[in-house]
Amino acid sequence: QVQLVESGGGLVQAGGSLRLSCAASGRTFSAYAMGWFRQAPGKEREFVASFNWSGSNTYYTDSVKGRFTISRDIAKNTVYLHMNSLKPEDTAVYYCAAGIKNYGSNNHYTHPSVYDYWGQGTQVTVSS
Repeated sequence: QVQLVESGGGLVQAGGSLRLSCAASGRTFSAYAMGWFRQAPGKEREFVASFNWSGSNTYYTDSVKGRFTISRDIAKNTVYLHMNSLKPEDTAVYYCAAGIKNYGSNNHYTHPSVYDYWGQGTQVTVSS
């Protein structure tokens, strides 16, 4: 089975930075897109960023634009989320996801329903 493993979460002061990693494994696995979501206590799961492999396009929710960057390492089958200028409101469990269905090179992959595999999450806590 395909496995997604997140890492890199932790406690950081406001204004600091973290890099999250999501490594995908599976001998026959191939994804069209990978994304990051987050969920704060008592809140709905929120789209953060995505990478569409077929179009090499990235997408971000408005609240993280200019602060977060999603990238990938093809050889390592890994996506990263570089988070800068962190704010307390960024505190959440961050999940990575992989989509194996092709919705087109320009699809933003912002909805959880388009993803097929999910990691277990990594906690990010930003203190004021």
